Amino acid sequence: MKRFSKLAIPYIAWAALMLLLPMLLIAVYSFTDQGNSIIPFTFTLDNYVKFFTDPDFLLILWRSILIALKTTVLCLLLGYPIAYFIARCEEKTQNLLILCITFPMWINMLVRTYAWIGLLSEGGLVQRVLSLLGLADGELLYTEGAVLLGMVYNFLPFMILQIQTSLSKMDYALLDASADLGASPRQTFRLVTLPLSMPGVVNGITLVFLPAVSSFFIPKMLGGGQYFLIGNMIENQFITVGEWNFGSAIAIIMAVIMMCLMMLVRRIEARNEGGKGERPQ
Repeated sequence: MKRFSKLAIPYIAWAALMLLLPMLLIAVYSFTDQGNSIIPFTFTLDNYVKFFTDPDFLLILWRSILIALKTTVLCLLLGYPIAYFIARCEEKTQNLLILCITFPMWINMLVRTYAWIGLLSEGGLVQRVLSLLGLADGELLYTEGAVLLGMVYNFLPFMILQIQTSLSKMDYALLDASADLGASPRQTFRLVTLPLSMPGVVNGITLVFLPAVSSFFIPKMLGGGQYFLIGNMIENQFITVGEWNFGSAIAIIMAVIMMCLMMLVRRIEARNEGGKGERPQ
């Protein structure tokens, strides 16, 4: 045990230096403001008051949560059938399909997102295909739809992999037992497969929603600066405006929201742990 604790010291020091120290500095900045020559910093809550009393800032926060919810729902609706299909395949086929899903993730997310600008721009491949189908109407790039498409494209693999892992660990003898008890395929899915896959669904929702709500470069690139989210607002406060104190306050607010959501998700996951289905009727 002592040997293990000594080996863990470098990792603990690294985590404290790279994670805890930056968060501590951001917290200090969020509760302070520039003082005078004698006292360089003064304690204040004005940064938080400014955020919660300005309807424009609250609107940006609501828009960020809404686009993250849309992204999560679309990833779940698209990812669950794909994950279910992969989990039902043979092991070699599963490995090949998982490789196909994870292969684009080997490329930097910024590069992959930038590629969509050419695809969605006027005269791009997507618009040409839609024109041939008679569906092209208006501009595709720099819209909410483009931002949503970019987020779903980037975060969908996280949902698929989590659900597929959960389904692969499922005991398929339970499906046979459900059929022997007279359950239809629909009842078997609703009462057996779905409850057993809930840990993967919950983890997938977590891995999609949290980065989506704080994303800043996807809205910036595919929204063209016209679709402003909370991540863009934090970046703007730090880089463009130079108000580090207010930007730190927004970052702390988002961190608290994310921690609360993670606690809620973990509580739901603990409640569903074991994946006990109901008896088919």
